[in-house]
Order: sequence, then structure tokens, then C-alpha cells
Amino acid sequence: MRRRTTAQALAQRSRIVLECADGHSVMGVSRRLRITPDTVRTWRQRFIARGLDGLSDAPRPGVPRKITDVAAERVIVKTPEEKPRNATHWSIRPTAAATGRPQPAVSRIWRAFALAPHRSQTFKLSTDPLFIDKVRDVVGLYLDPPLPGRA
Repeated sequence: MRRRTTAQALAQRSRIVLECADGHSVMGVSRRLRITPDTVRTWRQRFIARGLDGLSDAPRPGVPRKITDVAAERVIVKTPEEKPRNATHWSIRPTAAATGRPQPAVSRIWRAFALAPHRSQTFKLSTDPLFIDKVRDVVGLYLDPPLPGRA
């Protein structure tokens, strides 16, 4: 199940409070809105205790985020667009040194954005001197295919 967006969650919480204010029971509200009775109780109690402010999301538990968007962007842009000196692709340590971020931070950023520089593939143009002529022949067949029975 996907998590609700803030606007949807706030609308749902508001519906809970309005239904309760209309005198409906916790069980009645939970059935009507198709949510658990515990959810109804939680938002009803938070509204009683804090008013409208109680309906907004509480701060998430845990340590606040330390990697800023600017720092993450620097790592994200550098990884695919630049090549490190004396290497074919970036690895964690050189990226961390070049961007001034700790290695675990670079690793988390790469994981979050599915970056894997060691897996990037490049396209190499053929060194065959007749390559362009062969491409024209193949592309020409696609653009103007022969009639059936005349190939």
C-alpha cells in the first residue's frame, strides 16, 4: 500500500474530525471512511488536544537529514557527466574526495538514485571503413522496404 500524500492525509484527517463532530461514533466513522477505529481515535484525540495543528504530520523520528539537496546534486551530476583523472569511471572514494562528502554519504546518494558508474555502458562506433555504407544499406531497407516477393 502506498503512503498518502500530505494533502490526501490532511483531507482524510479532516473528514474524520468532521464526522466525529457530527456525533458519529468511532466505529461508525471507521466503517464509513473504511479505516481502522484506532486511526479515528488517534486523529480525534490529536484534534481535541491541539486543534487544527494536531492534524498536521508530526516530525519523523530519527536523526534529521544531514545531506543537503545541493550536496546530493553535486554528487549526482559529477558521477555520470565527468570522468575522474586516471580512471574510466567514478568509485566511492574518489567521488567522496572530489565532492567533499563522506564515503557513506556518497554511497547513500548513489543507492537512492540508482547510480552505478561501474555498470555504465558506452556506445563505440565501429572502426570498419565500410561502416557508413552498411548503415545506409540497413537504414535504407527500413525506410523503403522491398515489396513482398521481390526481395
